[in-house]
Amino acid sequence: MNTPFTKLKLEELGRVDVETFKEQEKLPVTVVLDNIRSMHNVGSVFRTSDGFAVEQVILCGITAQPPHREIEKTALGATQSINWTYFSGIKEALQHLRNEGYQIIAVEQAENSISLNQFQPKNNQKYALIFGNEVNGVSEEAMEMIDACIEIPQFGTKHSFNIVVSAGIVLWDFFAKLNLH
Repeated sequence: MNTPFTKLKLEELGRVDVETFKEQEKLPVTVVLDNIRSMHNVGSVFRTSDGFAVEQVILCGITAQPPHREIEKTALGATQSINWTYFSGIKEALQHLRNEGYQIIAVEQAENSISLNQFQPKNNQKYALIFGNEVNGVSEEAMEMIDACIEIPQFGTKHSFNIVVSAGIVLWDFFAKLNLH
């Protein structure tokens, strides 16, 4: 027997307004974008960050900043709900986060990285997750300052995911491990 599925209408989704969102409890994660060149990727990361209620997004280097039409195309308003800050250099951004008590983690393929499925975030810890440039990945400057490196297991012929896909996978994993136990 088939179970009928009817798509929910927008008003049935129970979405909160921006003011309520800003006051609600957040996932203890800051997303750091290290020299992201595509404004569509930047906007999509904002939208994904909103979906998982992260604390903030930090934009570094060449990463474009809102407001910008090309960012908004994919952000769909998430640049208003997600707090964000810009730093011209990744080092100053990461030092700021370290001073605020964040564990700094690169999402990168690297020697001694931890497979995402084996990483267990702690409830009493704040995390800064660095996502790197579409071509070059997380910068060497950032890699010199990290506390840990997480790698997403992959099983195909390609050696990388798009940054937005990576952000979605990692943020869902953190959300699930911290909230759905």
